[in-house]
Amino acid sequence: MPTMTKRQRLEAAIAGEAVDRVPVSLWRHWPGDDQRADDLAYATLKFQRDYDFDFIKFTPSSNYCIADYGQTSRWLGNEEGTRVWGQHLIQTPDDWLALKPLDPQQGLLGEIVRAVQIIRREAPDVPFIPTIFNPLAQAKNLAGENFIPHLREHPVAVKTGLATLTETTLRFIEAVKPAGIAGIFLALQHATRTLLSETEYRTFGVEYDLQLLDATEGWFNVVHLHGEHVMFDLAATYPVQVINWHDRETPPSLAEGQAIFRRAVCGGIRRWNTMVRGTPDDVRAEIADAIAATGGRRLIIGTGCVTPIVAPTANIRAARQAVEEQRATSG
Repeated sequence: MPTMTKRQRLEAAIAGEAVDRVPVSLWRHWPGDDQRADDLAYATLKFQRDYDFDFIKFTPSSNYCIADYGQTSRWLGNEEGTRVWGQHLIQTPDDWLALKPLDPQQGLLGEIVRAVQIIRREAPDVPFIPTIFNPLAQAKNLAGENFIPHLREHPVAVKTGLATLTETTLRFIEAVKPAGIAGIFLALQHATRTLLSETEYRTFGVEYDLQLLDATEGWFNVVHLHGEHVMFDLAATYPVQVINWHDRETPPSLAEGQAIFRRAVCGGIRRWNTMVRGTPDDVRAEIADAIAATGGRRLIIGTGCVTPIVAPTANIRAARQAVEEQRATSG
């Protein structure tokens, strides 16, 4: 089969058609660089140039969408690259009512918009999807332990706040669309029965998620389900092309997910046991297993969440090389 472009490969995988090789991408946080446009763009572009993944999943820190409301945070060495929150901005139910939509061209939001523009200018042919933390995830980061009690005891106030967070996020999406995004990577942290019931998620999550997805007008929207006991059946109804979840750690498996969701699944590699603690041969074996389980159709190789920043370079290289080796074997 002739070599496909990155977009052709992804579109074929989404459609369940034959691919020249299974697409692959990994992504990670960039602590210390992720608060400034130039530094975050440089780190992201270098990672892509080093490994030539099939798409760039752009990973700013989770504070990018709420710092300009006044929420403080610091990176203190977490091996995933995530930050520690200062005192949470939302302390009382009335605080939800005080949130006002932000200007995406200002503050840290503006830095991230500029980073997107730089990356798209320097890598225009690589499909690009920015991380969008959905309004529930943003609300949790603003309120901390207050969030779930507020949601259950003061639902009107929380929904007012969620509407404001949605408006800011819609403004951000509109600000980055002209750069040529392929879609978004919509991170859902509460679509898990560990935190909410499905009824609660439908009440406080779905309408805002769908507003964001509708606004992208993208051909490559990915929804990420964070954690265990995820609401996969619910996510499978979303207008997205790919679902990513911790498939090696919580049901469904990749093959089971494909039976529910008729487009593409993304996963196959354990983040900690394999990408961090394993060997290159372990990475190759897990990828081979994922390809065998799915027949190599409707599959994108990746991890269930961000690759830890301590993952050995050899293991990242192995993930990229493995799909080429599989092509050589099958070809």
